[in-house]
Amino acid sequence: MFHFYWPWFALLLPLPFLVRMLFPSKKIDRQKGSPELRFPATDRLKKAFPIYHAGKTQSHASFFILLSLSWIFLVIALMQPEKVDQYRQVKNQGYDLVLAVDISASMQALDFSTQSQIISRLDVTKQVVGQFVLGRQGDRVGLVTFGENAYLHVPLTLDTVSVSRMLNDTISGMAGNATAIGDAIGLSVRTLRERPEGSRILVLLTDGEDNSSSIPPLEAAKLAKQYGIRIYTIAVGKKGPVPFPRQYGGYGMVEVSIDEELLKEIAALTGGQFFMATDQRMLETIYSKINELEKSESNETIFLIREPLYWYPLVLAMGLLLLLSLYQVLYRRIAGGS
Repeated sequence: MFHFYWPWFALLLPLPFLVRMLFPSKKIDRQKGSPELRFPATDRLKKAFPIYHAGKTQSHASFFILLSLSWIFLVIALMQPEKVDQYRQVKNQGYDLVLAVDISASMQALDFSTQSQIISRLDVTKQVVGQFVLGRQGDRVGLVTFGENAYLHVPLTLDTVSVSRMLNDTISGMAGNATAIGDAIGLSVRTLRERPEGSRILVLLTDGEDNSSSIPPLEAAKLAKQYGIRIYTIAVGKKGPVPFPRQYGGYGMVEVSIDEELLKEIAALTGGQFFMATDQRMLETIYSKINELEKSESNETIFLIREPLYWYPLVLAMGLLLLLSLYQVLYRRIAGGS
């Protein structure tokens, strides 16, 4: 769709014509009684050096036309012509889904490694959750990462590719070494509480026990229930001794524990479900559970994409002004030569 951003500048278009009408060019009349020089061979001089008044009048008319055209194109450039994509409002159906992912130091455990590949818990989480996010087309997805503290890594967005990439860039321990499950739930609730009811979902992935939250996990879960948020909890990893990378190289066995009972209670309290994430197939169950819920309808605003076009008339105006200046120079040379 084509339109002008500042259409009121069109009032300046008739300015050259108004100036020409109000201030017409006047011929200089000789004053009566002024001295005149008489030359006896005036007729011979007129024949030798004829003056073409018609050509002079035509020159003034061409000058005015070029000047007027350049003015018109300059005014059009000031009016800011632009091409704008048509505004439309789209109704979108989808879930409001927040992924709370544990990135504490314990996610470095290597209990998902195989004989051919060394894989940490966080690597598995990135792979499985990343595929889960990419499959959420039409859903608004947000990312909360937590360790000792919880952070809103990505606000709710329809750009699931960016969420997957941001998750893939996380590193174990970047949010602290401890685990704050309650704070992660609380931050997720604050992100989801303003969204339409009926499709507020929180998927919580962790591999440990809550040991640094300022909000008790069950209290945070009760708050989520109050806002109608379903929490699906996923325990990543295995209990007991697991291989863990050492600071100066090599691996050692470290005893780890997962508070499955807490995760099960959180899921049951909010109407969600508890899962053990050992491979990608476990998340397929989450897909089916989420798809059973009724999707909420919301309006999605499409931003206008503006393509400025002012430089087209500006280039034409500059070209005409250049032609006008060259025209004056050539006219003076021709007039001087004649």
